[in-house]
Amino acid sequence: MSDTQSILSIAKRTLETESKAIENLIDQLNDQFAEAVQYILESKGRVIVSGVGKSAIIASKIVATLNSTGTPAVFMHAADAIHGDLGTIQDNDVVVCISKSGNTPEIKALLPLIKIGKNKLIGMTGSMDSILAKQADFVLSTYVEKEACPNNLAPTTSTSAQMAMGDALAICLLELRGFSSADFAKYHPGGSLGKKLYLRVADIVINNQKPQVDATSGVKDVIVEISEKMLGVTAVMENNKVVGIVTDGDIRRMLSKYDNIGELTAKDIMTANPKSVTIDTLAVKALKTLQDNGISQLLAFDNGSYAGVVHIHNLINEGIL
Repeated sequence: MSDTQSILSIAKRTLETESKAIENLIDQLNDQFAEAVQYILESKGRVIVSGVGKSAIIASKIVATLNSTGTPAVFMHAADAIHGDLGTIQDNDVVVCISKSGNTPEIKALLPLIKIGKNKLIGMTGSMDSILAKQADFVLSTYVEKEACPNNLAPTTSTSAQMAMGDALAICLLELRGFSSADFAKYHPGGSLGKKLYLRVADIVINNQKPQVDATSGVKDVIVEISEKMLGVTAVMENNKVVGIVTDGDIRRMLSKYDNIGELTAKDIMTANPKSVTIDTLAVKALKTLQDNGISQLLAFDNGSYAGVVHIHNLINEGIL
């Protein structure tokens, strides 16, 4: 069995090889990359991304990235394209073919068919002498010196380079389109990522109870309100306005400070000027306020009126934290 240091050495060597290959892509960028981006930007069609083998898997990932960042894209397997799926390509579409060698049989068969359709072809290849590079309208070089595989066979470094080049393409298009976080939210409504972009305090407090006591309420009533509403806090009201809060921590501090609590009121033990947010605040910003102040609850207000409480556990349950 290999020892820990041997395993870590192999892993580090792999990552170093791949990171250097990606860094070398910077020097391979040229005017054709910029022209390809500009052509896609001005195109009225979609981006069709194709490949075979591991390159097909990378093509699928690039399609997902493009779609999620505002550029309509479709994956088309090169082998399936020459067996009926060529109809995927429409008149105004731009085709991106990915191939390390640029000479695979499926790519060779596909290229003339794309040319017949008069669609612009972007070739992403590691060989500038390949058929793909020679026939493409724009060539994106993803040349790598060697694979991370010790036999220089398994696609590793080359696929990392392809993925990085695809990301560069997508991010250029994203920025040139002025694609905003609001646009991003439209394409990512589910999961924690989407919630960080659209979930607001109003969406949370509506599901919580609304704890509140009068400033003159006795300690027993305060404790009961906190316990029943299960948010670890209650707002303290005076003349229909919030004048403070009482938290679980305030109750503990009261018990350690006073021997006789029978005459105490909510106003005696409350924390004045509590931290708060408006209901239209993004939940992720409410979380930052909680973290910055080392607290667990925030009061929420709607046009100056007390609307409820947002608790850090709400944000955990929503996947924001």
